Amino acid sequence: MVVSVCPADIVAAPVEVAWELLNQPAHYGEWVDARVERVEPEGPATPGQRIYMTSPAFGKRWNVNAEVKAINPARHQVQIDVMLPLGLIDHATITCTAIDATSCRVQFG
Repeated sequence: MVVSVCPADIVAAPVEVAWELLNQPAHYGEWVDARVERVEPEGPATPGQRIYMTSPAFGKRWNVNAEVKAINPARHQVQIDVMLPLGLIDHATITCTAIDATSCRVQFG
């Protein structure tokens, strides 16, 4: 069974600010419900990079690991595979799109 959702929101920040957060996997814990344990290799997002995280639920910390598949800085876009507990895999594309000089739309889908 395939389930597809594409959450999106308007962010009160320039697209460059949102992109900088998206492009730094070590800081993903600031905006996802997980703690980043380590990033290999460290640094800005790059294809093949792995992000090891844990997320709390039901009184336990669950492993949530991700791999950066592709980066498109010109489109402010990251493609990432997220390996969730119970064998679930989320093939996600996260895109930041400028609305004006002070806001952008961030879409995860």
